[in-house]
Amino acid sequence: MSHKAGFVSIIGKPNAGKSTLMNALVGEKMSIITPKAQTTRHRIMGIVNDENHQIIFSDTPGVIKPKYSLQESMMSFVEGSLIDADVILFVTDIHEKYDEHDVLEKLRKTSSPVAVLINKIDKSSEEEVREKIEFWKEKLNPEAIFAMSALLGYNVPPIFEYIKEKLPFHPPYYEKDELTDKSMRFFVSEMIREKIFKLYDKEIPYSTEVAVTSYKEEANITRIAAEIYVERDSQKNIIIGKAGAMIKKVGTYARQDIEEFIGGKVFLEIFVKVVPDWRAKKNILKRFGYED
Repeated sequence: MSHKAGFVSIIGKPNAGKSTLMNALVGEKMSIITPKAQTTRHRIMGIVNDENHQIIFSDTPGVIKPKYSLQESMMSFVEGSLIDADVILFVTDIHEKYDEHDVLEKLRKTSSPVAVLINKIDKSSEEEVREKIEFWKEKLNPEAIFAMSALLGYNVPPIFEYIKEKLPFHPPYYEKDELTDKSMRFFVSEMIREKIFKLYDKEIPYSTEVAVTSYKEEANITRIAAEIYVERDSQKNIIIGKAGAMIKKVGTYARQDIEEFIGGKVFLEIFVKVVPDWRAKKNILKRFGYED
């Protein structure tokens, strides 16, 4: 058999650039990218196919010490992605402060090949890059080290070649025309959530979750209804904004992204609901797809 297929997990601390890398590798915007930490909550798979390869990338939440049930579920997605990984890409910021012990702990338990990707080198000097390469050789002794910029796409092709070389021989796991294991509803909810992360401050983005309650494709338009869940009435008021100005902004920006993603006209309705302490309640988290 000459066909290769396998699972590639992208892991690292929050804000290291994992989602930017995932989107660069897959060639589609699949993961939320914002300057705020802990934006990715699920394990998002992006599938890349060519004639002889199928690479299933997993973008995972940034590794943290969990403080409540939602974060515990996020970390279980990371653990799961390491268990079935054929190749692990450990993304680290060139300016990280040597505080990645919790990631290294997880990497030391795996027998899969690990490549260290030193990201954001466009914001550093050659000397810094050399120092970091030496540091990771000594600290982790990985199979490979790449200095890269996910944002600019610098050094992404050699990473692809490395992955192809390491993949096991295997028939495709998914149909060759599939791009992801996630539904359209999932991506719509992520696009709305991305706008919340970009438009609101402090705790608001972390206290919200989005669920698509209705998705109807008609001849000339797709009608979508979604709900934004918050934990308190005061948060609901902030999400809606004065005279509904903020929720209107979220809806407009999200609708534009969804229209571009599906290549058609969209009518989007958004409602806001209060579910006290949803991040700590296992039954609610299950409803949002965080618990098995």
